[in-house]
Amino acid sequence: MSSEDDFLLDDAVEDAKTVAFIRNYLPQEYKEHFTDDDLYYFLDLIFEYYATSGCLDAEPDEEGYINIDQEEIVEFLLSEAKKDKMDRFSAEELLFVVQGEMEYGNSLNEDEV
Repeated sequence: MSSEDDFLLDDAVEDAKTVAFIRNYLPQEYKEHFTDDDLYYFLDLIFEYYATSGCLDAEPDEEGYINIDQEEIVEFLLSEAKKDKMDRFSAEELLFVVQGEMEYGNSLNEDEV
């Protein structure tokens, strides 16, 4: 297997872990509303937002955190979902997806400490 194949496999495994974490993070009433494919779709959009918004280029605060506006991400998700005819989700539901993705990232950082 090439190193590119290894990278793609690692990326796919990490995405699967993130989707599983988000699914567990969702309130019970939303768990069945999202398929895994839906969660992968929104995860890709969240990563797209991070890559294009410039938020990751911001200077961290004195505690080392970058302030990321969750409501802005939700608005981005709603807009993109509408374009892709995936607009059956509410802002409230998507906020839980965004929060779940962020909590997963925070849990990885906590494991490193």
